[in-house]
Amino acid sequence: MKYLLILLFSVIVFSAQAAEIKIWHCKEGACPIGAPQSNNLIITPIYVLSNNKATKFADWVAYRVTRSTIGTSADHNRSWKGDPLLAEEVTLEPKDYKGASKELSIDRGHQAPLAAFSGTVYWRITNYLSNITPQKKNLNQGAWKRLEGKVRDAAYYLNGVYVLTGTLYERELDDLPKADEDHELPSGYWKVILKGSKAIGFIMDQGMARKDDECEAIVELSEIEQRTGLELFPEMGLVGDLKRSKVGC
Repeated sequence: MKYLLILLFSVIVFSAQAAEIKIWHCKEGACPIGAPQSNNLIITPIYVLSNNKATKFADWVAYRVTRSTIGTSADHNRSWKGDPLLAEEVTLEPKDYKGASKELSIDRGHQAPLAAFSGTVYWRITNYLSNITPQKKNLNQGAWKRLEGKVRDAAYYLNGVYVLTGTLYERELDDLPKADEDHELPSGYWKVILKGSKAIGFIMDQGMARKDDECEAIVELSEIEQRTGLELFPEMGLVGDLKRSKVGC
């Protein structure tokens, strides 16, 4: 099944030396590089992610938001499921989040958002736990949620945008109380919005207050690359700055 999805949702370009896989969800077909080689690359019809076997969460997720993909998340339920393409020991299961909301004030935070894809028939797979991370309620329901709304607005008015998002591990946080797999909670998150050859980046800490301004989280792309160890756009060369106003900041 995993290899079938790769064939269906990627363009494979053959050269004399090796096959190069181009993935539609990433600009120029080239996704971020620099994640551990042991990661699992999961390609779906609406996003691609790099699953880290050690942390149990995605190091990065890439997707395209367009006018046609956008919908209202309230129209659809959140039925959490394990990713059928991943072995149980490299991802969390729904039961692992039991008690996290009450004890740690943790939500199940989408990386590829439900609302960005609720206009498609594939919206259910945004609820796979490979696309979910434990996100503090104040962040998930505050600045992060508002930034997701800004992405949808930008996708509508700019006629589509590419998005990269992912996790940071810069300090230790308490584990989920009922999880039976070793895991590591992210200390923060990053997101990059790309239109054409211009991009804007954000970094948000798990400790952000609900009312903190998402636009104050704007950082240089070089800082995201330095803190993640990733090369975000390996085929693009120089990436310019997308104006803050293009994302409502």
